[in-house]
Amino acid sequence: MATTLDKVEVVTVGVGWTGGIIAAELAKQGVQVVGLERGKARSTEDFKHVHDEYRYAIRYELMQDLSRETITFRNHRDERALPMRQLGSFLLGEGLGGAGVHWNGQTYRFLPYDLQIKTMTEEKYGKNKLGEDYTLQDWGISYEELEPYFYKFEQTAGISGEDNKNSAPRENDYPTPPMKETPITKRFKDAAKNLKLSPYHMPSANLSENYENPDGQTINQCQYCGFCERFGCEYGAKSSPNVTVIPTAEKSGKFELRTHANVTEVIYEGGKATGVKYIDLQTGEEFIQPADIVVLTSYVMNNVRLLLNSGIGRPYDPESRTGVIGKNYCYQILPGATGFFEEEKFNTYMGAGSLGASVDDYNGDNFDHSNMDFIHGGVIAITQTGQRPINNNTAPNDTPNWGKEFKSQSIKYYHRNLAVGVQGASIPHRNNYLSLDPEYEDIFGYPLLRLTYDYTEQDRNLHNYLTEKSAEIMKEMGASRVEPREISDHYSIVPYQTTHNTGGVIMGGAPETSAVNNYSQMWDVENLFVVGASAFAHNGGYNPTGTVGALAYRAAEGILKYREESGQLVKIVNDRKHA
Repeated sequence: MATTLDKVEVVTVGVGWTGGIIAAELAKQGVQVVGLERGKARSTEDFKHVHDEYRYAIRYELMQDLSRETITFRNHRDERALPMRQLGSFLLGEGLGGAGVHWNGQTYRFLPYDLQIKTMTEEKYGKNKLGEDYTLQDWGISYEELEPYFYKFEQTAGISGEDNKNSAPRENDYPTPPMKETPITKRFKDAAKNLKLSPYHMPSANLSENYENPDGQTINQCQYCGFCERFGCEYGAKSSPNVTVIPTAEKSGKFELRTHANVTEVIYEGGKATGVKYIDLQTGEEFIQPADIVVLTSYVMNNVRLLLNSGIGRPYDPESRTGVIGKNYCYQILPGATGFFEEEKFNTYMGAGSLGASVDDYNGDNFDHSNMDFIHGGVIAITQTGQRPINNNTAPNDTPNWGKEFKSQSIKYYHRNLAVGVQGASIPHRNNYLSLDPEYEDIFGYPLLRLTYDYTEQDRNLHNYLTEKSAEIMKEMGASRVEPREISDHYSIVPYQTTHNTGGVIMGGAPETSAVNNYSQMWDVENLFVVGASAFAHNGGYNPTGTVGALAYRAAEGILKYREESGQLVKIVNDRKHA
């Protein structure tokens, strides 16, 4: 029997970047917020003296426990999905700060083209350039409307960077200067310039200098230790929710954090959300937390799963193409090229998650696609993240993957290889989606989320094009041998790729085609907001966090507005959307 607690004004499910932003912005305005986080509390103090690659990068100390809850996976809907027993393709974070603790810190803004991709593509290239099976749609908001929220997130996180003509336009400079130039980033930039491209330093949440954000939180200068991705920052130099928005929420006196609180259901009565049900993982007790406003601020997979398990919204059906919950799941493709240098060595030990250089010449619609068999593109970049010894054994492709020769070649090329990589956009397809699994359940008896996903022809064509461009840059950098990356016959969930999963509760201009409006408010349930990359109608050619942060600040504004006005915040009049 669940214990019903006293009602609060707002409850959030998950306390990472989105949950922290919502809590901070509302609490600063005097709103009572309870944040439910199923993992444990964490702070900078917990990460001191833990440069342990095996513990964090191999054994995934900071990640979700798949023995309690996982997802099931299949490439096609005529296959039986099987549980993911070991983390691989993406790393689901758990604990206070969520994936914002173990991220690399690359903080781009999606392009204006991304937010109005269907309209802009059709205006320039005509309808059905890709065919009817691609479920392309606009986001229901323009870049001009979202731009102030991008900057607000960058101010909060103190992002270090520099402007570039091919990136999204900016009204203000980055809060802090770009990170250090290194011989590796300079070589990439020189090669790109020789090819008539426009390189720039990667925008970074590993800060170039000490910084105090507008809320009074201090973020320290990066030490270039090389332990960012899969690690928490012991210096407080990588912007995370734990050193920015969560302390801001806590100092307001209006925010209550409850850890080990695993939410299993959004309670839905009379057309509104009335609260959430959760289990205290330490005691096993079940609670109901009533609230006036419920905000789902968990990871993509969990936002979708909670809605489906709660019976909220219309589940997507790929056969009839009806419904919206689970629709437009997207990932990313990873073109690129590796270069081997016989006569040179590089210092790849030190670095930072976002120490790198990028080019946007082949991102979005920055180049003409008239004669291309794909749309969009991706950011081409080189990073110097710090090569750790266990996970980095790069050798030429013709090297055996075990034995004496593998060892000798791994040692030889440890300092003699560089990689140019791409984050390629992912365009939604009718057969790539999220749903509940009919067979498998979690430890509490709730159906697991089922992922149905495979590469499309669009993915392959884009991959091949951007791999060729990456190889050109690597050749210009002077590599003795260049090996382009290949795309496999089918997507595999086993090897790590990116933790850039998107979609499933997508944002748009009308309830027929989307789940939430541009304030992240559900069309079907006016007091339920679903915030995060689950709102992305497709995945762009960048890391998603900067755009997630912008949408979270937009959502916080919407929640405050809803408290005053109630009802739908976005009205539909003659097929035109007005906030």
